[in-house]
Amino acid sequence: MKVTLISHTPEPEKVIATAAKLCYSSSDIGSLYDGLTEDKIQSFIEMLVSIGHESVMEHVSFTFGIEGVSRACTHQLVRHRIASYSQKSQRYVNENGFEFITPPEIEGIPEAKAIFDEEMQRLAECYEKLADVLTENHKKRLMAEGLDEKAAASKARKQANEDARFILPNACETKIVVTMNVRSLFNFFQHRCCNRAQWEIRAVADEMLRLCYKAAPIVFKNAGPSCVMTGRCPEGKMTCGKFKEVQEKYKELKNG
Repeated sequence: MKVTLISHTPEPEKVIATAAKLCYSSSDIGSLYDGLTEDKIQSFIEMLVSIGHESVMEHVSFTFGIEGVSRACTHQLVRHRIASYSQKSQRYVNENGFEFITPPEIEGIPEAKAIFDEEMQRLAECYEKLADVLTENHKKRLMAEGLDEKAAASKARKQANEDARFILPNACETKIVVTMNVRSLFNFFQHRCCNRAQWEIRAVADEMLRLCYKAAPIVFKNAGPSCVMTGRCPEGKMTCGKFKEVQEKYKELKNG
């Protein structure tokens, strides 16, 4: 897994402070922005975070590049609706010899890993054979419709990928670019940094949080799972019961 912070709103904390101050001031925006010192920004944002005034956080966004994750992971990721996503297409990108993600529980048991690897190999071979059969069928039809052989072969392969992808597993490796505003990131971290989140998306969320904190430490000072951000666990009987351990984990993640 690799998570990269591609870009973010310049001077994110100053932008948030300016937007918030505007709500309570008759001054022009330029004067508000220019008049904010680092101390004023810090104290104002700490106040905003403490009272939960999150709407002004929406003016700042972060864009991440995420690689080496499974389709199972990104299927969970895109359920966070207030965000923008661009993912490697299995329709337009041929997946011959596809890479795949092996869960740690499977990796740690030789017998399980052997079964898993064997099945991934079988699926890879099936995908390639299926794509070849579909390509040949599409090529013949396209040539009969008047396309020359080269153009027909190129178009046929793309059409074959569209249907051959149905055989690909959730383990298939993918890449995705994600953009979220700060408010959406708070919500994302609350759900996906939680111990009850699936291991892969939790690892992605942890790395995203580490990068966000590095870029805007005041804003993300208390960000993390619900027990870290709000001081309480919303999981009820399903709680992991490890409040202190989780708090310590995110303290180390941000300051390590």
